[in-house]
Amino acid sequence: MKRGVCIAAVVLLLVLVVENTLGATLSRKPPQQTFKETFIARCHLAIKDQYKGSDCETIWSTFEQAYVGRDPRKIPKDAYNPLFQVAPITTPRDKTMFWSKTERVVHAYNDKTKCFVTMEDTLLGSVLNNLSWCGKEGSSETFTSGCPDWNACKDNKYNPVRSFWTQGSAKFAEAACGDATVMLDGSIATPFNTSSFFAMYEVPNLNSAKVRKLTVVLVTATTPVSECANESLDELRRKLDSNIIYECKEVSETRINECASNNNISCTDCW
Repeated sequence: MKRGVCIAAVVLLLVLVVENTLGATLSRKPPQQTFKETFIARCHLAIKDQYKGSDCETIWSTFEQAYVGRDPRKIPKDAYNPLFQVAPITTPRDKTMFWSKTERVVHAYNDKTKCFVTMEDTLLGSVLNNLSWCGKEGSSETFTSGCPDWNACKDNKYNPVRSFWTQGSAKFAEAACGDATVMLDGSIATPFNTSSFFAMYEVPNLNSAKVRKLTVVLVTATTPVSECANESLDELRRKLDSNIIYECKEVSETRINECASNNNISCTDCW
């Protein structure tokens, strides 16, 4: 009888040990990727898709030289010039797509159709999209917390993330050739905002020697707020190189969604 009780106790103890071990294993969170691991993984994915021949380790080491060990409030856009030399931005002819206040619509459309290339579709853009980073003086590490906010630095010029996208936007515009397109928001009173990245860094860098035409796709809601005759779009025409043809088309978001979901509508027939 005592022997049976002892065996039962041992079995119960083993069950408890297994349950506790299994529970601890299941509740243990997988290790989180470091910033570098995320960077390299995204880079390899981009290379696999379309940027064959690029060296992700070289791109990473050049990237971190722009900000590691430096005051995160003093990273000018030019600090990323070596990065854009080892991973230059290139876009196919007639495929450049800019956007302002229409990110969701643009990417929902382009993810399905692959009709255009946005800055976020380039090698560096796809690697760094929605990431935050900075360095600190005296440290060789990359930090993802405790970094300056997007608008924190004086004149918004020296935030390490903002400086990357500032220089990237300029390089992206410089790479445009043939016919370029921009999606602007027709549901707001000022579709062309002179303080937007598109206005400040992309429009001034469109080269009429390479770009023939800029088409504004004014994305409208059920009740449009703005039309192609909008005063802010007149300002866009004035800022645009006079040798670049300008045109504007009012296109409903419903139509854009229809184009994205219908394979029979070609890229050139949506608007």
